[in-house]
Amino acid sequence: MKVGVLGAGHIGGTLGKRWAQAGHTVQFGVRDVTKPEAQALVSGLGAQASVATLAEAIAFGEVVVFAIPGGAMEATIRAHAAALNGKIVIDSANRMGAPAMNSAAIFASQAPGATVFRAFNTMGWENFVNPRFGDQQADLFYCGAGGDAQAAVEQLIADAGLRPIRVGDIAQASLVDMVTGLWFALANGQRMGRHLAFKVLTD
Repeated sequence: MKVGVLGAGHIGGTLGKRWAQAGHTVQFGVRDVTKPEAQALVSGLGAQASVATLAEAIAFGEVVVFAIPGGAMEATIRAHAAALNGKIVIDSANRMGAPAMNSAAIFASQAPGATVFRAFNTMGWENFVNPRFGDQQADLFYCGAGGDAQAAVEQLIADAGLRPIRVGDIAQASLVDMVTGLWFALANGQRMGRHLAFKVLTD
């Protein structure tokens, strides 16, 4: 799968690295393609990864993952709205302090032709580095459309080492965000540490 990852920080860098190692072709979209950190990230991934501008990474990806700071989401979506139509988009950015933590409404108004998912926002990046707890695999709550787009997103979740748990369509984005709040309350508020994840148990 061709994946455009906007951002090469902790979340984007960790996920993109895992996907490249799983055989996907990843292009990291950054504001400064000469930044040493971005170049170092792709140097060990060979032909599976490259660095480009935000616009180039959006054009490249069958799936476009937003892993940029939450405060930059609205401006970035508006600037690239036309190019996002027809893409599978994963919103992993948390707009801390905003009325809505997710950007689903902004995508709907600016790029209504994009198929938007909310995922990879409910836990710290450390859990993408190591998603296992003993013999248990961490679950990842997400929401978005069904069909082929769902299959593609679930493949990326699985290839990041996590078990996908769909909670509904994109209208459930606020419910997914509640899991983010719970994670912060436990990891930081209760000082349980950032290597912390959730598991759904059923009969």
